[in-house]
Amino acid sequence: MEPMTTDRPYQDRRSAGRVLARFLALAPVGDHPIVLALPRGGVPVADEIATALGAPLDVFLVRKLGLPGQPELAMGALASGDVRVLDENLIEFAGVTPEELAAVIKRETKELERRESLYRRGLPPRNIAGRSVIVVDDGLATGSTMRAAVAALRRTGCRHLTVAVPVGARSTCAELASEVDTLVCPLQPEPFHAVGLWYDNFLPTEDAEVCDCLARHAERPAA
Repeated sequence: MEPMTTDRPYQDRRSAGRVLARFLALAPVGDHPIVLALPRGGVPVADEIATALGAPLDVFLVRKLGLPGQPELAMGALASGDVRVLDENLIEFAGVTPEELAAVIKRETKELERRESLYRRGLPPRNIAGRSVIVVDDGLATGSTMRAAVAALRRTGCRHLTVAVPVGARSTCAELASEVDTLVCPLQPEPFHAVGLWYDNFLPTEDAEVCDCLARHAERPAA
């Protein structure tokens, strides 16, 4: 399927997931993939994809490192497996001190550990060594969060790695495509500005919805 040419926003994350699932059904994503969602916004998107593909669903924990004073602007990210990705150029340009950077890392590490405990509820993550993986988020802006996820997932020895997002900045998609086996992003508008602009409803995804999605898929055998 060719990328969408419309500049109309998605209704919400679930409608975006249904659109993305149609593109993924025709993409080279490997055999019997596991769908991994980046919490929290990626979970409703991935829920629709896993349901459509009859694939197992799990979460992959990543935390954005927001710039002090501009928390929505990522200066890096953390991921499970002690992976850290930093935008050194942005950190230097913004004049972030080592103390400020350490404080942000400490805070986001604590939140990553909290979510790991909450979402997994004592269960180990799925074994993805030798498997095909589709990692999903609700959009790509700078790509720092997804790059951290990709770096961590490469360490697991997964066989084929696909990044799937409903919308993304064209330059970020082009850069990230060289780091994975397949990248699927139906909507790459120019100018981009921010992920939330391409959704009618971009309210935060709550922890309860994440847990509900994972519980449903834990009870549902894969096709």
